[in-house]
Amino acid sequence: MDWNRVEGNWKQFNGLIKEQWGKLTDDDLDQIGDKRDQLEGKIQENSRLEKDRAKRDIEDWYSKQDDW
Repeated sequence: MDWNRVEGNWKQFNGLIKEQWGKLTDDDLDQIGDKRDQLEGKIQENSRLEKDRAKRDIEDWYSKQDDW
């Protein structure tokens, strides 16, 4: 996965991320910035998932983002 696309378009991805993980707030996303490991941590924390599961969920979500 090429996370550079997310980093370069973080503001545009915020809406898509919030659609997928509705418990994340604008403040969460501002705090995360474009850091994937921090996004994994917030998803893990909010959804009570194991770290590997949060990582897989992000990879699955990202692979479906064809418009970018």
